[in-house]
Amino acid sequence: MLIHFNPRKHGFSIALTALLSLTALLLPPVFSLGQVQAQTRTLPDFTDLVELVGPSVVNIRTIDKAAPQSAAQPADPQDEEMQELFRRFFGMPPPGAPKQQRPNRPQQQPEDQPRGVGSGFILTADGIIMTNAHVVDGAEQVIVTLTDKREFVARIIGADRRTDVAVVKIEASGLPPVKLGDPNRLRVGEWVMAIGSPFGLENTVTAGIVSAKGRDTGDYLPFIQTDVAINPGNSGGPLINMRGEVVGINSQIYSRSGGFMGISFAIPIDEAANVSNQLRATGRVQRGRLGVGIGEVSKEVAESLGMAKPQGAFVSSVEPGSPAEKAGIEAGDIILKFDGKTIEKSSDLPRTVGGTKPGTHSNLSLLRRGVTKEISITVGEFEADKPTAKAGAAPEKKVEPNAAVQLLGLTVSDLTDAQKKELKLKGGVRVDAVAEPALRAGIREGDVVTQIANTEVTDTKAFAQVVAKLDKSKSVSILLRRGEWSQYTVIRPR
Repeated sequence: MLIHFNPRKHGFSIALTALLSLTALLLPPVFSLGQVQAQTRTLPDFTDLVELVGPSVVNIRTIDKAAPQSAAQPADPQDEEMQELFRRFFGMPPPGAPKQQRPNRPQQQPEDQPRGVGSGFILTADGIIMTNAHVVDGAEQVIVTLTDKREFVARIIGADRRTDVAVVKIEASGLPPVKLGDPNRLRVGEWVMAIGSPFGLENTVTAGIVSAKGRDTGDYLPFIQTDVAINPGNSGGPLINMRGEVVGINSQIYSRSGGFMGISFAIPIDEAANVSNQLRATGRVQRGRLGVGIGEVSKEVAESLGMAKPQGAFVSSVEPGSPAEKAGIEAGDIILKFDGKTIEKSSDLPRTVGGTKPGTHSNLSLLRRGVTKEISITVGEFEADKPTAKAGAAPEKKVEPNAAVQLLGLTVSDLTDAQKKELKLKGGVRVDAVAEPALRAGIREGDVVTQIANTEVTDTKAFAQVVAKLDKSKSVSILLRRGEWSQYTVIRPR
């Protein structure tokens, strides 16, 4: 059968067909209502989780004794407007707002004043509550508020600064405890939820996904990284999976402004539960130690020693009289295994050793000048947390209320030699007190400032010199150290 082709007729048809095909490719697809509803049903619904876990989350306020002030500070009109807005919309003053004083009020005894706000969650029906150590550290009084608005004065059972975990107790019964989950089952990309009191606003729910696991930000904790919105006041609150289980404690954020910037960190709940159990049993945490300074094994070092890949912990120093010295470990050794557990990176070693009971006889596998050796060692005990000031130590030099306090809201002191050694720093200043605007920037007591405005700070004298040269109308960048984690933040001057 023959097919006759008409150029005019068929040519137009072919062109029209090609145009329609191209339009279909360029225009976005049109979905039916049923398709849109099907996609909507796949999005997570957190309402049941909030009802399930919400009653187990508490607000924590801490109170200090405030010294009487000799004279009232002049009020800033913009600050007064902000305070008024917070009172109207939230029924409360803004965070960090100074306490109002009545005119002509006699200055007598120190009065209680709010020190900070955080979150926590109920572990047992009889009032055991877990939170962050930095939430309750140094507080004169800890007040716990339940979702039914009942308030209790809490007793601190124990706090561990190295893991930032604390346990407090209130005298109550019949409380709804949370269910603990397994953070090892978390998958990157999985939905998670947080409940807490950001900026003092109780029972606030935020959600996001797990961004990364095993994030190294400290010696003893492989953090869970998420994009859940976490702000001041969320600290100590639970990170919850879609099964309603607590998988972490919201503890840190990475921020250059003091507010949430899309990166937050949570302490894995299995690590926190181990610390909690020790605090409840003895009020302190025991950790094993070897007494070595360690670093990463570089690619160049691994190649020079004939290693297949960079792994292990490079021993940079050995403390005199330590378990490591007694066992014969030398500087330059590379520790490959501890009690049969492979040390992939240097941070694996303190975590593995720290979880070993002091006095335990353990075996080490190490590489020394290209030869593998097996060594037996008796694990020592890591000294417990101590106050910054040590008995008999020379008095610390402080930067008293002056330009640093007035401009930045910071009171600082020199680091001791022991602190420099512990933090592996050549210099810096320790933050002893925080006020606005440093408080807004997320700086905490105990942080170490190492740079201001891209200028290295070695001690309080250098700190004061840099502050004196700052432009009082411009924001200033601060590089600070918190434990083993360094981060930038920005202080916007008063």
